Amino acid sequence: MISRNRNGEIALSHLAPFEERVWLSSPTMHGEELQYVKEAYETNWMSTVGENIQCIEEEVCEKTGVKYGVALSAGTAALHLAVKLAGVKPGERVFCSDLTFFATVNPVVYEGGIPVFIDTEEDTWNMDPAALDRAFELYPDVKTVMLANLYGVPGKLEEIKKICHAHGAFLIEDAAESFGATYKGRQTGSFGDVGCISFNGNKIITGSSGGILLTDDRLMADRVRKWSTQSREQAPWYQHEELGYNYRMSNVIAGVVRGQLLHLQEHIDQKKAIYMRYKEGFKDLPVTMNPYDEKNSAPNFWLSCMLIDEAGMCRQVREDRQAHYTPEHGRSCPTEILEALAYFHAEGRPIWKPMHLQPIFRMNPFVARLGNEKAGTDAHGSGKAPDLGADIFSRGLCLPSDNKITPKQQDVIIEIIKRCFD
Repeated sequence: MISRNRNGEIALSHLAPFEERVWLSSPTMHGEELQYVKEAYETNWMSTVGENIQCIEEEVCEKTGVKYGVALSAGTAALHLAVKLAGVKPGERVFCSDLTFFATVNPVVYEGGIPVFIDTEEDTWNMDPAALDRAFELYPDVKTVMLANLYGVPGKLEEIKKICHAHGAFLIEDAAESFGATYKGRQTGSFGDVGCISFNGNKIITGSSGGILLTDDRLMADRVRKWSTQSREQAPWYQHEELGYNYRMSNVIAGVVRGQLLHLQEHIDQKKAIYMRYKEGFKDLPVTMNPYDEKNSAPNFWLSCMLIDEAGMCRQVREDRQAHYTPEHGRSCPTEILEALAYFHAEGRPIWKPMHLQPIFRMNPFVARLGNEKAGTDAHGSGKAPDLGADIFSRGLCLPSDNKITPKQQDVIIEIIKRCFD
């Protein structure tokens, strides 16, 4: 099916590309969404108030076990207002997950904060509690932590929460990717002082956009409602005494989310089946799937990812905007696999590039459980970089994980990847 030429490069001409593109993770619509959008249209509630908004706030709170929810225009808007609730001031350091999407960190910078990146642990690919503990030794004045649950997998949430509590730090839980996932039977988004969920177009539940901020503190919820509607005061005219934002969710978008919420568990079950099919299909390859704590957590399996063993990696070099690799029999790399998938009209992606490696943040502090404040040398002087996130980025990739992928399509994708290692 797929073979290599004399130079070791994959010959792709013996297998036909998919007729329709297989996506990484696209919206999966059901029909109920249109019913609620039509309601908004017919009742003329087309603005940032209406029954759909109220319903999804109540339903998400009921699902997560959190008392108050404020529906907003994006997950990023929720994160931004969470940072404001934490009281982050210009020049103030904030501990942030390193292996995450850019949107996790941007709101810290919006408020003038300085992200300090905390390295990743290998059990879940999330913030390392040992590195966080060490970060508080280095920067004891820090009072805010921004934690992300990567690819739908809960981090070591109880350990991190305990560390934050010991240091009097405000914990923001970025559950944008992990809605519906649980840790020790408790829903993600409920562990932080504030939790944030995204309904972006590629998430497990989508409104095309939108997000929600969750908290058990009524005063914080009230402040977020006020800030998100331009901080209008209770007065007969438009009175403003503090900075406000146009961050409230539209009742139309809320209608889409409301219809989607009916299918959350269905989507999780579909995503889990995709993950398990990959895991079984790759059992003879030098790869592993993105890990999770099987005893204590139930991910939502938003994206299935794979990590190539060091012994299975061919030579790969990544620059800021491009990558190069040397084809090698019996080995492969993320760049080669992603190119092969793209040839067959299947969408994969690299793992998120760690924040401390991003050009905009290269001068920011970085803390690993061992080593200095920048990657490069471990505590024992071996010369091996201590940052696990950079290693996962180098050897990992996200696989096509769309709810609508068929077993037959997935079998072809598995075969394509197997041939990359021939």
